[in-house]
Amino acid sequence: MDLYLGFVILEGLLALAVVGTNLLVCATVCLHRELRSVTNCLVACLALADLGVGTLAIPFSVVLSLELTLCFHTCLFLACFPLVTTQFSIFLLLLIALNAHLKIRLPSSYAVYVRKGQVLGAVGLGWLLSLLIGLSPMMGWNRLGHYVERNQTLAASLAAERAAVVLIARDQPYGGFLSKVYPGTRGAPRYNQLHDDHLGHCSFTSVFAPEYLVYFVFFACTLLPLGTVLGIYADLFRLVRGHFLTQPLRAAKRGELPMARTLLLLLGSFCVCWIPLHVIYCVRLLCPGCQSYAALDRLAVLLSHLNSLANPLVYAMRKKDFGRALRSVCLRYVLCCPSAKVHPQGPSGRR
Repeated sequence: MDLYLGFVILEGLLALAVVGTNLLVCATVCLHRELRSVTNCLVACLALADLGVGTLAIPFSVVLSLELTLCFHTCLFLACFPLVTTQFSIFLLLLIALNAHLKIRLPSSYAVYVRKGQVLGAVGLGWLLSLLIGLSPMMGWNRLGHYVERNQTLAASLAAERAAVVLIARDQPYGGFLSKVYPGTRGAPRYNQLHDDHLGHCSFTSVFAPEYLVYFVFFACTLLPLGTVLGIYADLFRLVRGHFLTQPLRAAKRGELPMARTLLLLLGSFCVCWIPLHVIYCVRLLCPGCQSYAALDRLAVLLSHLNSLANPLVYAMRKKDFGRALRSVCLRYVLCCPSAKVHPQGPSGRR
């Protein structure tokens, strides 16, 4: 109980920090016109996805950890929403990497091929794909049969308990008195009600098959895009290194190199925070009889949610102009210091 209480408190504090920090990122991009570059707009979209984590995904995870008795479809929706936000973050990381690669490869014609309208269209397409992937269990790829089987077992045990009480009441001369002694059986749900409502103990793994979490979510929808992003950054640094060895590096490409390193740090932060949770799912699939530890599971969930707080902090610390703007917004609108307006400086404002 103490472990669960600590988990809930940490999740609550983390949710507040995630919402506050990512709101500041979105406000910074909106209030500072000079920061509305394609890369910063994509980072703001990433902050919106992290806002969804702080406002909905973290509370849903707390509810799932309670293992309450809920309708199967309600439990399935609570478990699917974190998949949507995670998949959207992965697609945004892919778009950010492609944008950085095009800046390096096409420095003179980048503005011709890449426009903000096209980027926003790609973001919208990524959101639709994230919805399809995250909500795919609601289309049939779930453990409804397992839920129904558990409900039938629960209903059978309740029916047996009620029958035993009825037999005791019949054998005793004070049947009416005994019906008042066991009031819980009178209000207990009937077998048909349990079967129709598909009630059961709600948790993340009770509605998703291990094969779905490992083969589809981890291998196909996480490792494959992240591997693509890593390959894009590898080619980007190879391209920069080739230009540096053969000829002096252009000023535009020299300025984009620190940005590429910052974006690579965002990718590394995502991998460090999310891979441990997927490793736990892989171990459960490959070794069903292995002992599981609730503390380890909750620590992995906390680490995955921590990524939504790390993204804006890493970007603000690495991008000095963005960090100064973020600090000025915090001082001016949160701490109410009207004289704290600071305009970002540096050559990277319109990239």
